[in-house]
Amino acid sequence: MRVWGRINQVNGLGGTWVAVETSPSGDNSQLCLTWLVQVLKLNLNEDPFYANWGIPAAQSVISQVQPDYYVNLTQKRFAQYFLALVVSKQAAIPNKPKPTYAINATTFQGAPMLGQIAT
Repeated sequence: MRVWGRINQVNGLGGTWVAVETSPSGDNSQLCLTWLVQVLKLNLNEDPFYANWGIPAAQSVISQVQPDYYVNLTQKRFAQYFLALVVSKQAAIPNKPKPTYAINATTFQGAPMLGQIAT
């Protein structure tokens, strides 16, 4: 299995696309985490195959209503790929209108995976 993700992206611009694949041992943890991050960065109705995936981040900034329902839905969709998965809202950062979420995942091998994503 293969998923593409961007590294070295600054403020949503630039970056290099890299392929994340299943490890030789058969572990898909890195792949699923990359996929989760890509879905959280995806706008609602942006994907041509899964129109109800993603979150309405731009609309949330305009309306000042956090997209908690869509983040919860995304967390439920990806929970099957991890032993434990929590996607939680971070406190608002001044001069940064984007919703920011913390990802706290535990793989089936017991390794913790932590990160923060601005949508």
